[in-house]
Amino acid sequence: MNIFRLLGDLSHLAAILILLWKMWMSRSVSGISARSQILYFIVFVTRYLDLFTTYISAYNSLMKLIFLSATAFTIYLMLVKFRSTYEKESDSFRIEFLLLPTACLALIFNHNFDATEILWTFSIYLEAVAIFPQLFMLQKTGSAETITAHYLFALGIYRGLYILNWVMRYYQEDFFDPIAVLAGIVQTVLYADFFYVYFTRVVSARKNMELPI
Repeated sequence: MNIFRLLGDLSHLAAILILLWKMWMSRSVSGISARSQILYFIVFVTRYLDLFTTYISAYNSLMKLIFLSATAFTIYLMLVKFRSTYEKESDSFRIEFLLLPTACLALIFNHNFDATEILWTFSIYLEAVAIFPQLFMLQKTGSAETITAHYLFALGIYRGLYILNWVMRYYQEDFFDPIAVLAGIVQTVLYADFFYVYFTRVVSARKNMELPI
């Protein structure tokens, strides 16, 4: 494992913890897309089917369990505990428009045509677009709480670091996975507009608040 992979994993974990902290402390899930969280849970379930059959390392197994359990807990908070604060009307992106195309892509473009490999490939394609419902919700409402913005920013950093991880693996290990790299690039590009909004609104607003009167 190289430094970019480690930092990428930590950024991903930070994003999830930021979201959970926001929900728990505010007792509200306002501004958060349950549909995106459901898609991420599908991503983790289909990608980590080898959790109890293939042992790679304690770190690898621990991170898989954390991502699965934390995302499941996030969905529970949104749809059960704090359901009354969930903005269902604004979270209206039809996820079948993401599930069906990515499933078809996984059946056509994969490394090996077997169930485990197809599901892994499906998880890669789906993760690239799983943030769509959240971004659609932000566009529809026209605003984002600072914590939600930090969550999305951390996810974007995670994807960017993973691209650097793949570059390093290519030069150090002669390893290149075109499916994972292409999907990662697509996902990072999706965050480009949000990064601009983040720096121009969230960061600039904070600086303005700190300026002396």
